[in-house]
Amino acid sequence: MVREMTPDLSVALGGGLTIKNPVMTASGTFGYGLEFAPFYDISRLGCLIVKGLSREPVQGNPPQRIFETAAGMLNAIGLQNIGVERFIRDVVPRLEDAGATFAANIYGKTTEDYEAVAELLSDVSSLAAIEVNASCPNVKEGGIAFGSSPEGIARLTERVRRKTGKPLWVKLSPNVTDVGSIAKAAEEAGADGVTLINTLIGMAVDHRTRRPVLANVTGGLSGPAIKPVALRMVWDVCGKVKIPVIGIGGIMTAEDALQFLLVGASAVQIGTANFSNPRAAVEVVEGIEAFLREEKIASVADYRGTLRPT
Repeated sequence: MVREMTPDLSVALGGGLTIKNPVMTASGTFGYGLEFAPFYDISRLGCLIVKGLSREPVQGNPPQRIFETAAGMLNAIGLQNIGVERFIRDVVPRLEDAGATFAANIYGKTTEDYEAVAELLSDVSSLAAIEVNASCPNVKEGGIAFGSSPEGIARLTERVRRKTGKPLWVKLSPNVTDVGSIAKAAEEAGADGVTLINTLIGMAVDHRTRRPVLANVTGGLSGPAIKPVALRMVWDVCGKVKIPVIGIGGIMTAEDALQFLLVGASAVQIGTANFSNPRAAVEVVEGIEAFLREEKIASVADYRGTLRPT
């Protein structure tokens, strides 16, 4: 009897971190991870990224905060969260008990906010990595997003890098002219990896009431509608940096995830799909493994970045 090959799904993500498979959950779409434990064993995921953490608890924006679009959704949650100290006290022990590999997404209104949160999280031994949300407005710079320029991303990355020895990923905004140069600046400033893309800015209006649908007027567009944009940006950045790239944007199935790996991403994050199918992330893990078995490919590393030129 010929024994079936078991593909190696593990991936290295810089900073000495290797995860069991390339599938993560995107921050803001998976709560703190524990909410999905009733649906499957969350330790099966390569890594789960908890919703963005700030220095102090944040209530977020008033409703309406989510609106379904034709091929995805708009959200203006406002980065609601329980604050980093409560996360460390109340959530971390439960994630450890679940056996989950987890990383923390962080944000702030000032560079000092980011530094403070990163410093507190650095003492959490079970935390796999810190992901910096660089799409937030810098109140000291007139509301310009930290990640809107190479100079801004470099300053933020350098400052956070000094505060933590954890693997550091920088999450990039697509709402820029040249995402490749911004990714390169993050790499040169000490990032161990970059994740992209964050949501595109969009809006919805009600033609009868003549009002915006979202209370915040604009929101972040995610889901299948943004996948072609995300795929192009990931492909572009993979050609510009040497550090691992984590792809996000409209990944609903294993086939979607494989396309991001094909263009060079080391791992992927599942976001909007979690809202319509709570088992989406683990089904992507299963689908990637099934594909590699079917194609007799020994590992994710053997498939990654093998897009054939036209």
